[in-house]
Amino acid sequence: MRAIVVQKFGAPPELADMPVPEPGHGEVQVALDAAGVNPFDLKMADGILEGKMPTDFPMILGVDGAGTVSAVGPGVRSFAVGDRVVGKFLTAPAGHGSWAQYATLPEDATLVPIPEGVTSVTAAALPVAGVTAQDLVAAAELQPGQTVLIVGATGGVGSFLVQLAAIAGAHVIATARGDAADQVSRLGADEIVDYTRPRPADPNVVDPDPAAYRDSSVTDAVHFTHPDGIDVLFDLISGPIDFARHATLVRRGGRAYSTTWAADEITLREHDITGGNFESKGRGPELTQLLTRVAAGDVVVPIEATVPLEAAPAVLGAGSARGKTVLAI
Repeated sequence: MRAIVVQKFGAPPELADMPVPEPGHGEVQVALDAAGVNPFDLKMADGILEGKMPTDFPMILGVDGAGTVSAVGPGVRSFAVGDRVVGKFLTAPAGHGSWAQYATLPEDATLVPIPEGVTSVTAAALPVAGVTAQDLVAAAELQPGQTVLIVGATGGVGSFLVQLAAIAGAHVIATARGDAADQVSRLGADEIVDYTRPRPADPNVVDPDPAAYRDSSVTDAVHFTHPDGIDVLFDLISGPIDFARHATLVRRGGRAYSTTWAADEITLREHDITGGNFESKGRGPELTQLLTRVAAGDVVVPIEATVPLEAAPAVLGAGSARGKTVLAI
């Protein structure tokens, strides 16, 4: 079968011919139609799992995948051949991912049926990014009328997070390039902060760091329109310095979350801010809940591009995204 693999951590991803995996006891074999692309896929190739999870090489990349059950192993009760399913194809040992024509997964892993009316391409865009966004909203316990700032609103997680925060009744402030403002507004953002637009120059200040200059324009813009602060910060892209700037906008008693592990949690607590570094724990029930929302039309799946499996190496680390990229297998 065709698959995208790396021969070792740090090696370039490549198209390879791999054996078709057979399902063992309690496992399901899935003939994959589509696979989602996430920043984590590049991190896997670079070695983020080294020393943390046993890994088989050549390592087949990919976590998100959707397709049809093509075989089941002994003892499987939850799935049958022909079922349409979507899930997270990352279990120990790593290296048997979704960027392939076939993959196997334990039936008790994150694997759920795809509802009628939801395509495999749509479903494959959901497991990592969509569930992370849903988990963030749940963790923050968003209430109607709260003010939320989403930094990185045009990416995979951000595109879902804007919608889910709006559904929860929050007033959503989203950062985006000016040419993406309409897209983010359609997803539910109430205010757009163009992070590429610098703040008015102060002749008395010389700022040697253009990135800091740009980032402070976001902080200044939000502080200008919300001088009393915001209730919740979701920062999906920033490093520690920028996250700390954004966190100054959160009023005491508020919440701030970083999905890039950029939060200084001790400093947050000193300012009576809860939250901190966030890692999604959502599995089958959370994915099913999100699929139900998608099937009902309550949540839109913003797919920026659908490309063939062979193009996967080119789309890894391709820069800022506007929604999801999905591989057609």
